[in-house]
Amino acid sequence: MAVHPQVHASLAIRRRPPAEALAADPYERLQHARRAMEESNEAECGPAIPLPVVVDVDADGVPCRLYATRTGAPVLVYVHGGGWCYGSVETFDRLCRRIADRSGCAVLSVGYRLAPEHVFPAALDDVETVLGWVRKEGAGLGVDPYRLAIGGDSAGGQLATVAARRQRDAATPLDYQVLIYPAIDPMTASESYDEVGGYGLDRASMKLAWETYVPSPADRFGPDVAPLAVEDLAGMPPTLIITAEYDVLRDEGADYADALVTAGVPVVHVRYAGVNHGFARKLALFDAARAAADQIAVSLRAALTF
Repeated sequence: MAVHPQVHASLAIRRRPPAEALAADPYERLQHARRAMEESNEAECGPAIPLPVVVDVDADGVPCRLYATRTGAPVLVYVHGGGWCYGSVETFDRLCRRIADRSGCAVLSVGYRLAPEHVFPAALDDVETVLGWVRKEGAGLGVDPYRLAIGGDSAGGQLATVAARRQRDAATPLDYQVLIYPAIDPMTASESYDEVGGYGLDRASMKLAWETYVPSPADRFGPDVAPLAVEDLAGMPPTLIITAEYDVLRDEGADYADALVTAGVPVVHVRYAGVNHGFARKLALFDAARAAADQIAVSLRAALTF
């Protein structure tokens, strides 16, 4: 399918760095990217759906935001994207609201520590802290900690599935995982990096993101960074994987779906045609974003058994 016109419209929304910022040091460029994402949030994501419960909470030191429509609901722990370097609970607020509204599940959005200020494994540690906190405090929050899923997009998808595998290994398996164009390959070796370009993400940007999050090259080969380095994926939770046609991460997401299927894990992999990386949170710009959020909601309802 040709690139959807909504892709071109979306690329014009976010403020691009001026020439002097491009010439500045990498940290200054990162700060600009962080500000630009926050500033464009309303235009990209639209108005907030009102919910009965939207509250910021402290999960054993990790800031989170809880969204809920009823008591006793299953929980999706959501880990936002942004190359492990930017993004926030606020920039994914609208997506989390829609998933909570459509699914009936509670959504707990994780404000994990960002690189380069906090490198690997800080973000992963924060996600695991939140999972432990939900299991311990969920009943007091009015949610059901015994029906627990995890999800995330891009870098958040990587963190989510690594955390899910670690939970499996600790004999505290999760019930479901949702991975939206997950970052899977630190080597950025898939063919889609060469086939897809000019739509907001490229190989150079992903290499920089991986290197910023995991400065030590040796660490990038381990299973806590590279999900496909895991010898046995059997016992991973049933999985929904969403990829985008015009996304450099497209093929590695598909490869991970194939690896999970080979290991006997129930997987639904859906590729959204005509759209690019990052589309899923941009509910005000993409018809496909609203469809993806609703697909996630339906899958959660089915998986967590109301």
